[in-house]
Amino acid sequence: MRLLLDTHVLIWWVLDMPRLSGPARAALTDFDNEILVSAATVWEVATKYRSGKLPEVESYVHKLPDGLSKMGFRELPVSVGHAYRAGMLTAIHKDPFDRLLIAQAMSENLLLVSNEKLFDGYGVQRLW
Repeated sequence: MRLLLDTHVLIWWVLDMPRLSGPARAALTDFDNEILVSAATVWEVATKYRSGKLPEVESYVHKLPDGLSKMGFRELPVSVGHAYRAGMLTAIHKDPFDRLLIAQAMSENLLLVSNEKLFDGYGVQRLW
């Protein structure tokens, strides 16, 4: 499977938090899966850390750009097509970071790993 991680999933994985669901944890430990992290996710983590909203990521936020490949994750750049699709999504979800992840998952046929049930309103494939 090709998986795209929502921001909270990446944080919970890196911090080894028990909040991950069993299916999500199993998918992340399955070496047959391709795990992608969006540039938008890294942007969100850095932005929220800088603004004081994610102090718990201090131990790894500065290592994040290089650390993804060390964890076996691939980065997913944001394309013009992704941005356009995110901008054209109906207003079910207002968070711009999440809308971009939804657009990327839909455009690239990825399974979005997230606990956000609101994503289902877009018809995106979601694992939790």
